Amino acid sequence: MGKRLNILIAMLLVMSQAAHAQWDVQFTDFTTLKSFYNPAVSGTDGLLNVSAAYSAQMVGYDNAPVSMYAGADLPIYFLSPRHGAGLSFMNDNIGIFKTQRMALQYAYNMKLGEKGRLAIGVQAAMMNETIDPSDMKLHDQNDPAFPSSSTDGESVDFGAGVYYYHPRLWLALSSIHLTAPTLNMGEKYEISISRMYYFMAGSNIKLKNTLLSLQPALMVQTDMQSWREDLQCKVTYKYEEREFYAGVGYSPSTSVTALVGANFHGIQLGYSYQAYTTGVGLQNGTHEITFNYKTNLDLFRKGKNMHKSVRFL
Repeated sequence: MGKRLNILIAMLLVMSQAAHAQWDVQFTDFTTLKSFYNPAVSGTDGLLNVSAAYSAQMVGYDNAPVSMYAGADLPIYFLSPRHGAGLSFMNDNIGIFKTQRMALQYAYNMKLGEKGRLAIGVQAAMMNETIDPSDMKLHDQNDPAFPSSSTDGESVDFGAGVYYYHPRLWLALSSIHLTAPTLNMGEKYEISISRMYYFMAGSNIKLKNTLLSLQPALMVQTDMQSWREDLQCKVTYKYEEREFYAGVGYSPSTSVTALVGANFHGIQLGYSYQAYTTGVGLQNGTHEITFNYKTNLDLFRKGKNMHKSVRFL
């Protein structure tokens, strides 16, 4: 069934002169990977942040999607902690398709209100797409609608976003693939990437007289033709330098998710399983592992950062 799925996807892509795609990976634990979706998050909490994620989707199917992400961001102290920068790499494989993106991010943040801050960020990236038909089985191996050998294309890609954060609330709005770039795959094939929009919001609710807190969150993504909404809520137990969390997520008409994780001295490890409620079935869901490390890294001046960390894990 996996090979038939690959062929169907390939036909949709390469039998026409241009193909349109929603190109971004859908990570389950989006609150841990906010800078992946919004460049304005980079460096805004005054800490060095290193994040990574591995996502195996539609497990049980041949050549199912596998996505990997790694990124780091920090304040630019030699300018001012108001400036932040980030670097990230994403690799996504699905059947005969391989997508890679290397991105640079810049953000500027300022005080807004008594405890809030507002950040504006931009992103420049290089995208590369490869089609390798070597494992694709066709009735006619000489079918001109399909590439006979591996072919690739690349394009510059841009994004921008705004991010408001407060000890109890955060809001983020961003757009990736602002120029809706087209990747030319040799002389015959091309892929047009849709402009994507993201809205994310979340809060941190401390439960009175307990060591527990709630972190509800929302993400909406769209290319203005289709929409996806994800709701998530984590319950966090914190004692001294240790944190444990468990949570659930829900995407209407798509999936339900369970999340667990722990944080020890700035190192967070998380696991989630997303079970699809339609199509592939509950047992063929997505396994995802996330890693996040935070530390204060001020090499250019003495004293404390201008503001405390308010990014919730």
